[in-house]
Parts: sequence; C-alpha cells; structure tokens
Amino acid sequence: MKAAQVIIDVPLMQTDHPFTYLIPDNLQGLIQAGMRVHVPFGQGNRLVQGIVVELSETNDDENLKEIREVLDLEPVLNKEQLELADHMRKTVFSYKITCLKAMLPNLLNSNYDKIVMPLDQETKDTFFAGKENLKFSTLTEDEQATILKLKKEDKVSFEYEAKSRENKKYETFIQVDDIEKLKDFEIPTRAKKKQEFKEFLLEKPGKKQVKEVRKNFSKSIIDFFVENGIVKLEHVELRRAQEHFDKIKADKPLVLNKGQEKAYQAVINGTSDKPFLLEGITGSGKTEVYLQIIAHTLNEGKTAIMLVPEISLTPQITNRFIARFGDQVAILHSRLSDGEKYDEWRKIESGQAKVVVGARSAIFAPLENIGTIIIDEEHESSYKQDSNPRYHARDIALFRADWHKAKLIMGSATPSLESRARAERGVYEFLELKERANPLARVPKVDIIDFGKNMNEKSANFTLQLLEKIQEKLDKNEQIVLMLNRRGYSSFIMCRDCGYVEECPNCDISLTLHMDTKTLDCHYCGFQEAIPSRCPNCQSKKFRYYGSGTQKIEEELNNLFPQARILRMDVDTTKKKGAHEQILDKFGNHEADILLGTQMIAKGLDFPNVTLVGVINADTALNLPDFRSSERTFQLLTQVAGRAGRANKEGEVIIQTFNPEHYAIKLAEHHDYEAFYKQEMQYRRTLAYPPYFYTVQIVVSHKNEEEAIKKSYEIMSLLASKVTDKAKILGPTAKPIARTHNMYHYQILIKYRFEEELQIALNQVLEMTQDKNNKGLRIIIDSEPQNFI
Repeated sequence: MKAAQVIIDVPLMQTDHPFTYLIPDNLQGLIQAGMRVHVPFGQGNRLVQGIVVELSETNDDENLKEIREVLDLEPVLNKEQLELADHMRKTVFSYKITCLKAMLPNLLNSNYDKIVMPLDQETKDTFFAGKENLKFSTLTEDEQATILKLKKEDKVSFEYEAKSRENKKYETFIQVDDIEKLKDFEIPTRAKKKQEFKEFLLEKPGKKQVKEVRKNFSKSIIDFFVENGIVKLEHVELRRAQEHFDKIKADKPLVLNKGQEKAYQAVINGTSDKPFLLEGITGSGKTEVYLQIIAHTLNEGKTAIMLVPEISLTPQITNRFIARFGDQVAILHSRLSDGEKYDEWRKIESGQAKVVVGARSAIFAPLENIGTIIIDEEHESSYKQDSNPRYHARDIALFRADWHKAKLIMGSATPSLESRARAERGVYEFLELKERANPLARVPKVDIIDFGKNMNEKSANFTLQLLEKIQEKLDKNEQIVLMLNRRGYSSFIMCRDCGYVEECPNCDISLTLHMDTKTLDCHYCGFQEAIPSRCPNCQSKKFRYYGSGTQKIEEELNNLFPQARILRMDVDTTKKKGAHEQILDKFGNHEADILLGTQMIAKGLDFPNVTLVGVINADTALNLPDFRSSERTFQLLTQVAGRAGRANKEGEVIIQTFNPEHYAIKLAEHHDYEAFYKQEMQYRRTLAYPPYFYTVQIVVSHKNEEEAIKKSYEIMSLLASKVTDKAKILGPTAKPIARTHNMYHYQILIKYRFEEELQIALNQVLEMTQDKNNKGLRIIIDSEPQNFI
C-alpha cells in the first residue's frame, strides 16, 4: 500500500517526527512530498494540518489512519526546502514543523479555500455546468479526487482564496470580441448616450479599463451592452505592488571603476566553491557590483536572491533593482501585508520572478536554479531571527548556495569579526573596494568631540561645535543627518523630591516618556499609562526628565533652528505602512533640511546633498553588557559617517562622546576597520569569545523566580555532565533586564569548540518543557546569539 510520511502541525517534542498515513484510493498518484494535507490525529481523531515529507510503502494498512484531504494541487515546498528543514532542526533547536512553516507565507498557514477554474470548454460544460467560483471545500471526496486528476491533465487551474479576508485585487476591463456584431447592433435613436457609447467602442475597439469608461458612461449603459452580448467584462488580478513598479523608470548599468571591475570579474569567473566576502568602504559602489553580478546570473538563465538588513533600506535598494530588472523582481519584507507577501510568493513560485530582494526571511524564497545569493551589510544582527526558529540568514544562504552550486557574496564596509576571520583563514574568498565609486566623493573628515570637556549651557544634547556646523550647512542650503540611538521623548522621569522612577509593572525597566501620545511606554511588553500629574510615592508634582530620545531632540532642534525643516525617523514615526518611503522621498526631494533618526538611518541611504552627519551620543551601545558592544559601536559609527559627502560636495562628521579615547571610537574616526579588527580579535581570543569559540545561550523563564533559578541549575548540571572540560559554562545568572512580561529570566552561556554530546544535551533541555511538572516553564535555546540584553 502507498503511504505518506507526514509532519503534523503540533510543535511538541513527542510529535517532532513523521507519522505514517495511508493514501486512500481516490488520492493514489496525486499526493507528492511538499504538499499540505489534513489528517486525523490523536485519540479523538481531530483533523490537523500536516506536511508530507516523503512517500513510502507499507503493509500495515489495518492499523494506519488515512489522509482525509489534500490541501494543495502542487507541492508548496520543494525537495531542497524539505532537506533544509532537516538541516535547521539540527542547528536552531526548533521543531521541524516550525522550520517548515517559516518557509511559507502566512496565508498558507491560515484558513483558506481553493477556487477551481476550467481551462477548456469540454471540462467547463461537463463538470462545471452551471457552476462558477467552484470552491474545493464544498466538493465531496470523490469530486475532489476528480478535480485533482483534471489538474494533472492540465484541464483545470486553481487559486487560493483566504477565508475571512480579501485575498486578491482585481481590475475590470471591457472587451469587444466581435466588431461586426457591434456595427450591426441597432440602438433606438432616442437612446443618445447608448449610441454615443457604441461610437466610442467603434473608435477605440481595444481593451478599456471600466474605471476610466465610468467617467463618461454609467454602469447601466455598460450593463446593457454586456446583457446583449456586445461586450464582455474581464476581471484581471492586480499584483498589489505593481503600482510601485510602474512608477520607476528603467536605468542602465554604470561603468565600473578598476576596483569594482576586479571584484566583479573575481565573482563571475571564480571557479572555487567558497563564498566571497566583499569588504568595501562606504560609498564604494558595492550595490552596482551586485546589480551587474545578478545581470550576469540572469543571462546564464539562473535566478538570484539579494538580502538587505533594514526595512528602511528597502525602498532605495528595491527601486534600484526594479529600475534595472523591472518586473523580474519580487520584494519580500515584514512591512508587507499577508496578501502582498502571498502575491510575491506566487510570483516567485510560478517562475515569473527571477530576482528576490528582501529582508531576512527572503532567504527562504522558493526560487529554482539559484545562481547568486548576496547578503548586503552582512554584519547586521537583524539577519538573526530572535524568535522560533532562531536561524541566521547567513547559515541558510550557505546551505542554499551549496545546494544550487551558486555564488554567495557577503558585503560590508565593516564585516562581522566572524566573517572577516573566515576570510583570513581562507574559508571565504576576500575581495576589497578601497575607493569611493564617485571619484569626486571623498571619505568624510571625522571630528570627535569630548562631551565632558565641551558641555554647552544652552543645550544638554548639542556641543557648540555641532550647533555651529548645523547652522553653517543650513546657510549653504545643504542637508544634515543626525543620529541618536534612542527613541521616545526622554529615557525616564524621576521625582525630584523623593527620587521615585516610574517602572513597568511587568518588566524591570523604567518607562519611556512619549510626548506625542502623552504616555509612558514600555518598549519591551507594550505596557502604556498616562503621564502622572503627581508622584505616586510622595504626591509631589516636581518631575524631571532624564536622558533624551529622538522626540525630545526634535523639539530642541525646532527651538534652536526655527527656520529648519526637520524629519524624524524612528519606530514611532514609521509605524504606518509606507512611512519609511515617504520620509526618505521627502528628504531626497529636499523637502527637509535635517533628518533625525535612530540607527535605521545609519545604513545604505544615499543622498548627494548631505554634507554633515552628527552623532549626538556615540556611547549608547558602548557600555552594554554584551561582548559585541565595541564592535557594534564601531560598525554603527562607520556606517553613519558614510552617509556624508557621497557626491561632489565634501562631507563632515561630528561624533559627540564621553569616551573619546575608546578604541572603537578613535578607530571609527579614521575609518580604520583593519586596525579595529586586529585589536578586537585580541580581546576575543583572551576572553574566549567568537570567532575563537562557538556560543549557545539558554534562557530559562518562569513567573516564579525561585522556580526559574531551580530549573536553571538543573539545566546547568545536565549540560556539565554531557560536555568535556574544554567547554566553558557561564551562569546561571539573571539577565541584564531580569524580568519582562511578568516573567523572570535567567541565562546560561556555553562557550565551546568541539563537543560531540552537546546537541543531544540541548535536545534534552528542549524536552524539559514537555514535562507536566514544568508547566509554565519557558526555555529558549539560541545558537550563536547576537544579543545578550
């Protein structure tokens, strides 16, 4: 008997393996690996969704349950993706169904139906007689099997339709099929508007948009011609992103300079299967190299993936790709609606899209025959998913590049130490771009201003030097970018009489003041309350605001430079869809003089009129309890400094800091990545951190702190019994922010090089959450964590 191995959609350790189901007679030959099915599960035989991972034979037909329904007419996951899920299961410690679902658009994880449509007249006249918009779910099991057979014979097609939400966007056109019939169609002389419509159709017999026709003719007139069989209405599905595509003008490849040409040739002519690390200073034209490598890939009949780290980068980057490759581009990032993501997924899955541009999850795009994968700003921590499955896009890219024998290029002005070390050891091919692409654009001059020695009586946030430079650039009608890595109005408010600080009731952290909403907000759990009029502790009305967020800086800038037009770009101003693009378009059109923002403005933005970049406080990330804090600070300062002087005008950068002698800040002043890399590597070697050691972080959380501590020590003992003396186990210790969402968090860090038993031990840790005695216990296992806060 034919059977199917099915992973069911119940993410538990006990169900983290395929279950065998019989394929019923009416579905024989129709089910393939990668399809989703409904199967009865458990003692109650409740129907659950599952994914077929393999077909098999069985003799145990009496004791096996049958597949009830197949949800797809073609596989939604291919062989590569099924093997990738096996690979992820071993490396990211998430259940296999979680890994598989990460590769599918949300719409395919929702309640939905399939609309079946005939592709020939015979099928329409027999099976579909008198039926329109035939829904698959309304058919009997035998009818569903018949439809599946018709699909195999290319006699029907189907479209997914989401229940409870509009899934598709349509545009309606009027079409005249028989021009002679239109000419002979008699209209009473008194019906002048209908006569006018007939003449309009004869003058312009091609397809016409109904919404355009309706400007001059009523719906009743159009319906009259439809009812008499003179015209037909055709409903054409629109891709939601198409309007954006239509606005962008095509462009042509630029002439590469010597450095760019050398890098390009090294990639397209390279015979090694090693990945490439492209280290190029800011403004060196890495994107143009990427575009030309992808053009070469398309000419070979292959496809490409281009990853970018930030949503804020997406508008400028995607516009360049659409301008170069047009409708061959599909875009995937988190700000798209489920419907938009589904549209793009179908465009990719159908083979229409050859180039996928997007953020982290775009690495799962169902492209076939991949020739090139590019990870821009490869050092960015946002390439690591911070919820299940906790994958790093770089690791998925390495797997897919190996599978397809594709070129993998990772680019950055400030590569991660892990990648740079691999390049030094010859694991990656190392390429460099040492000059800016525009010969007139020089690397900007950087001035470090010691905040401690240059306090300004007028302002707590701006030194006189930075204020003078801002005024100078405003006078010249040039633009300014200012970065502060903290959103909101103020870090916290404190009572001046008793010292009380308002904290989140769910998390061990002070609330952030937001003046636009007149609220105190928690940026961890979302708790919000009105600004108190009196101190809850002593009833005093004397509050003082400590620290400064982007909102407060914006207010201060408006007071200091009333003539300046200011745009603020942070999480709060970019909540609405399309807000990133609107802000950047305004700034690019010089509708504002100053762009103020958090780190989302530090990368990838290219505005020729920006001649000054100011970092209001370089120390916000420097003293965090994270071994990557110096690396992150150096990368951020180097990246944001690169926004200045990208065209013919000379750029300047001012960095305000209380730590002017810190090596990360001093070396950022000179754009000296190589010196930073050597110094930071010494510290990492001494402290046994990556890239010299691998790391795994285990976070144990519980509403009861004693229980969290007790379980943390149990886990530590289990790990200690499985690893060798060469591994280092740190903790358990309370996390720097020890309580969020009313749960206490304790962490254990394992530093190791080669530990054969570690994977087994970590799976045993994962299994602890399944124990009935551990109800309420949450365990996170994060391989190579990017953040420790």
